[in-house]
Amino acid sequence: MKKRAFSAICIVALAAGFAGAGPLSTVRGAAAGPAQKTSIRFGVCDWTLAKGGDPAALALAGQLGFDGVQVSLEPAGDDLALLKEEARRAYMSAAESTGVAIASFAVGKLNDVPLKNNPRAEKWLGQGIDIAAAMKVSLILVPFFGAGDLRADAKGIDDVVAALQRLAPKAEKAGIILALESYLSAEDNLKIMERVGSPAVKVYYDVANSTEVGLDIFKEIPALGGKIVEIHAKDNKDLYGKGNIDFVRVRMVMDEIPYKGWLIFEGTKYPIGREESLKYDLKFLRDVFSH
Repeated sequence: MKKRAFSAICIVALAAGFAGAGPLSTVRGAAAGPAQKTSIRFGVCDWTLAKGGDPAALALAGQLGFDGVQVSLEPAGDDLALLKEEARRAYMSAAESTGVAIASFAVGKLNDVPLKNNPRAEKWLGQGIDIAAAMKVSLILVPFFGAGDLRADAKGIDDVVAALQRLAPKAEKAGIILALESYLSAEDNLKIMERVGSPAVKVYYDVANSTEVGLDIFKEIPALGGKIVEIHAKDNKDLYGKGNIDFVRVRMVMDEIPYKGWLIFEGTKYPIGREESLKYDLKFLRDVFSH
């Protein structure tokens, strides 16, 4: 999830563990060598569908061929909208009628109302844990972009660690993971998790965001390993397979971990229109992961 006021797109992808693979394929997108089938499921961010906080995102995701949706936890006044039982029922009904799962939640507003310096952010995350527990969704994405960026911000990191230490016991008790997504390196993320000291705090990995800031995702993913609990599949340059993310190699490092979770599409490029681009990207990744 990027800073653009939560208007990016997402999909879950996770990975770890690859070094010195050598040439993978002369054609990007064609699987190189034997690979085992995976249990990866494919989801899409509701804001990628231009339906943030709207249960109709599930029906559209199903029409496009996705297995699930990452749902926005949107504020309504001082509280999150899904605190209301009626709002939660609308999502549960949509999931039941479409067969499309709620893969995870995300509080995108934290890019504008940062956990590092705004008490509302901690309040919303606490409410998000209650909502996730009530709806039996096990993961909440906690973003650190825009005003919440933690790079070169030691005090900000200190304050985030303190907030997470206060939130973690509630998350642990409820069985909810708080998954941190940022521009920070694997080393910095590991330090934060060590300081918080809770199994409820893990990493949400975005292959495009990390690439954008010069991190080597094929070293970062293995370094984080099982600390990665969900992945955004994204390419900031073009359709998948035509941009700068080598998803064949991403799949290979995911197999090394091994990662068996969701890949959530968060798209930024729609060269053939939003829906057609998403269908193209989904077909491409299903092909990559089917071999």
